[in-house]
Amino acid sequence: MRDFVCKKIKNLKPSGIRKLFDIVNEIPNVISLGIGEPDFDTPWHIREEGIYALQKGRTFYTSNSGLEELRNEICEYINRKYNLKYDAKNEVVVTVGGSEAIDIALRAIIDSGDEIICPEPCFVSYQPCIIMSGGVPISIPLSAENDFRLTATQLEAAITPRTKALLISYPNNPTGAIMELEDLAPLVDVIIKYDLLVITDEIYSELTYEGKHVSIASMPNMKKRTILINGFSKSYAMTGWRLGYALAPANILKYMLKIHQFGIMSAPTISQYAAITALRDGDKDIEMMREAYNQRRRYLIDAFKEMKLSCFEPYGAFYVFPNISEFGMTSEEFSEKLLKEENVAVVPGAAFGECGDKYVRISYACSIDELREAIKRLSRFVEKLRCK
Repeated sequence: MRDFVCKKIKNLKPSGIRKLFDIVNEIPNVISLGIGEPDFDTPWHIREEGIYALQKGRTFYTSNSGLEELRNEICEYINRKYNLKYDAKNEVVVTVGGSEAIDIALRAIIDSGDEIICPEPCFVSYQPCIIMSGGVPISIPLSAENDFRLTATQLEAAITPRTKALLISYPNNPTGAIMELEDLAPLVDVIIKYDLLVITDEIYSELTYEGKHVSIASMPNMKKRTILINGFSKSYAMTGWRLGYALAPANILKYMLKIHQFGIMSAPTISQYAAITALRDGDKDIEMMREAYNQRRRYLIDAFKEMKLSCFEPYGAFYVFPNISEFGMTSEEFSEKLLKEENVAVVPGAAFGECGDKYVRISYACSIDELREAIKRLSRFVEKLRCK
């Protein structure tokens, strides 16, 4: 028989995160600092709304774009946060997590061979989604020396006649980097000059520890050329509810919705009812979780200083990205050795792009007790490496 598998899919590299955790599942008593999943339960009042929806038999399909009540709440939330007004009927779609929103955004805009600029390190699914959509990912390697922030000079140098869009994510996974108003303004000039679209993944927007998150969509003349993606997984500890959303100009959103209609139909109904309550009454929950993450963040930064392990200080999300280049190992070698010798799981930085190979990603979305024990083991491991 001939090989029926699509060459494009066959040639995609498997997720570096999944590869490591296939190994983790075979080892008992591992402290996992790898998965970006909040250790908090979904707040009770949100779960209660999901339970109530189930009790009331709300197990039907919603409209393709999502419950009207939820879309209105999303628009209200975005307006409250960024002074951005969206039409709930024509500019919002509720999706199965932020990941589906990224996928349909890319598929809606990419013609074969279009180039999408994607600064690295970045979330593991971005480049595969670009490739599966028929596009060509163009990497811009970022560095700790510049706080992993994208500059206008870097962006302009990467643009060609085939460039269609820029895909960014701040606060960033895996680095924890943020972009502030003064960082975004020069980018906007370049974006408008070359008539580009921006896809901005802002799933960690509520987890900003210094000042307030700024959305590029709120910059002058940017709303009409921006697809803004967000969701409920990180801010409200709702990972398993699988709910996200995208906001975009109506002339783009209608094609994203077309893909969503054929591929998904509608996002989970019970999750949508729970999300309405999250947006209306969840600010205090976010504040509580953000403060807990911030305490863990400060603990880790101090711990790395104490063990003299170089680490860029993150100001967003719930990850740190320490530099392990002094040990002369790839990030995968370092991660596998740490796992086997100390039963601590971290993610190789190379999973997020070639420029990440000098780093490992550590998630602090776990208890402080687990972090303390993991740091004790990591410190011991680092000391052994230095003594060799």
